[in-house]
Amino acid sequence: MAGSKMSLLLLLMLVISVMLTEAIQAGPELDPYKILGVTKSASQAEIKKVYKRLAKEWHPDKNKNPGAEDMFIKITKSYEILSSEDKRANYDLYGQTDDTQPYSSSRYSARQDNFHFDESFFNFPFNNKNQRDFADGKYTLHFNQYVNDVVPDSYRRPYLIKITSDWCFSCIHIEPVWKEVVQEMEILGVGVGVVDVGYERRLANHLGAHRTPSILGVINGKVTFFHFAVAREHLKQFVEDLLPQRLVERVTDKNDQQFLNRWHELNKPHVLLFDQVSVVPLLYKLTAFAYKDYLQFGYVDQGLSETVNLQKQFNINTYAPTMLVFKENTEKPADIIQAKGMKKQIIDEFMSNNKFLLAPRLVNQKLFDELCPVKQFHRRRKFCVLLITRDEEVFSSGNQAFLSFASSNTKEVVRFAYVYPRLQQPLCDILIQNKDSTQSAPQVVILERRNSAGKALFKPVTMWNGSEEDRQLLREELQRLQKDPSILIHDAMLPELNNEFASMFVIRWIYASYDYLTEVIDDILHNNWREMMPLLSLIFSALFILFGTVVVQAFSDSSEDKQTKPKAKAENGSPDSSASSRPPKKNFVEVTELTDITYLSNLVKLRPGHMNIVLVLTDASKNVLLSKFAKEVYSFTG
Repeated sequence: MAGSKMSLLLLLMLVISVMLTEAIQAGPELDPYKILGVTKSASQAEIKKVYKRLAKEWHPDKNKNPGAEDMFIKITKSYEILSSEDKRANYDLYGQTDDTQPYSSSRYSARQDNFHFDESFFNFPFNNKNQRDFADGKYTLHFNQYVNDVVPDSYRRPYLIKITSDWCFSCIHIEPVWKEVVQEMEILGVGVGVVDVGYERRLANHLGAHRTPSILGVINGKVTFFHFAVAREHLKQFVEDLLPQRLVERVTDKNDQQFLNRWHELNKPHVLLFDQVSVVPLLYKLTAFAYKDYLQFGYVDQGLSETVNLQKQFNINTYAPTMLVFKENTEKPADIIQAKGMKKQIIDEFMSNNKFLLAPRLVNQKLFDELCPVKQFHRRRKFCVLLITRDEEVFSSGNQAFLSFASSNTKEVVRFAYVYPRLQQPLCDILIQNKDSTQSAPQVVILERRNSAGKALFKPVTMWNGSEEDRQLLREELQRLQKDPSILIHDAMLPELNNEFASMFVIRWIYASYDYLTEVIDDILHNNWREMMPLLSLIFSALFILFGTVVVQAFSDSSEDKQTKPKAKAENGSPDSSASSRPPKKNFVEVTELTDITYLSNLVKLRPGHMNIVLVLTDASKNVLLSKFAKEVYSFTG
């Protein structure tokens, strides 16, 4: 009896232990707090700090422990849960580690032949298009969108693009870093895109991406691949390396005047940023790239002793970054902004308000279109006051007076500009009524553009020498114009302006070639052979054609040498002893003796269109006449 009770007790304990084991297995296998080693009251900053340390410690590329990869996945998944407020709250309330189902549960698992098949292993963040983590759908790119939107926009800002797919296991590893970098770069103005190979194979092939995950950058329509370990610092440096190297110039007390005085040559305002960091901030570089066609940028490091005079001259506050814009007056900034932690929106507004000089020179059609836009509505009409002048020293006082007048009349409805007739002759010929005036005094013209085809209304106002009478007359005309725009009595079709900076194309081409060669060398160093295959194929094809041409030419020259060796007999019918060597060039024709052998080849079998001249000689006259005959007919050979 006691033995049976003992057996029942043991059986009951066995059943309880099995139930407890199943209950433990049925519970969640992933405890994100335990894996990261943080408490439930931990802040996001603490969680982020711990995650960075653990991810670095357990990364499979650095940790050769067999279980490092599984541990790294758990760390990544735990961070994804705790870094998201919604997922963290869902786990705290229900113990679920995903929005739709537990990360691992016994009802999603099955055992068969000692192989544990866990379906959650295949539940990647990208597996379901509706469940993609970090709102990848917001950045998803399609082929037409890339061609029509991204490529044109890449001339104003760089793009960071990730190539992924639904079943990309390695994409889980880079997702936390990608999320952090994208959030930081997007605030700075970098474009972001995601290409799913499963849905956009055409775009992936167009970009030259043949593996997942891949990260690439697009700038000025050119694609550059990221080859380093996916880390925040590496990706940030990659974005900086995408930008051209000559965007921002270092300015000190030694070259500040040289930098600011180039406003006339470049026809641009100049921007100076004062900051205490030794490296030019990425936000400032991105701003310089976005406004490179309008503004010239310089950077002043406040920590250098060579910049003390500049800081004193413009009374710069050392506790916050300061940005100054200089136009025609290099002694006094036209605008200033100073703030700690400058935001992109504030900087963009600041730059947009200072894109042009007070009176810029019309150097191309693009500047003309933006400075003097076509009339769209009555309340948005723009009038342009144009000074047609020359750049000789004798006209400098009048030009300076026009600039002074423009600086004192900064109404939004009126824009001021000047033009040189020798550079924009077609435009000046139309606007100037008195053609002889182009050789004398400058002239002021007021115009309004009516359509994009070139139609404009205009009125020549006065000859301009900068006198007080000229200023008063122009001031009265502008006042009349605001009340009655019909005073513009002349109309004409304006021609397209010449691009005065077209001569700089060679310099830009050299810079572009240098950047391209740098990219090619970088690709070769990183063994990106598949992406380099088209270029290598082109190079080897060109070398093969060149080598083949040389070989063919060499064989051709050799055969011609053999054919031009003398085959004729000497004049006395005996063979030429020097036939083995190439004969020197002669100024007479060789005459072949007509025999029974040469009769058939030279006369009977003569090709159509050819003819032979037969000279009948005697033995006595042959030696005298033959040489003279050979020289006389030499010019008719061939």
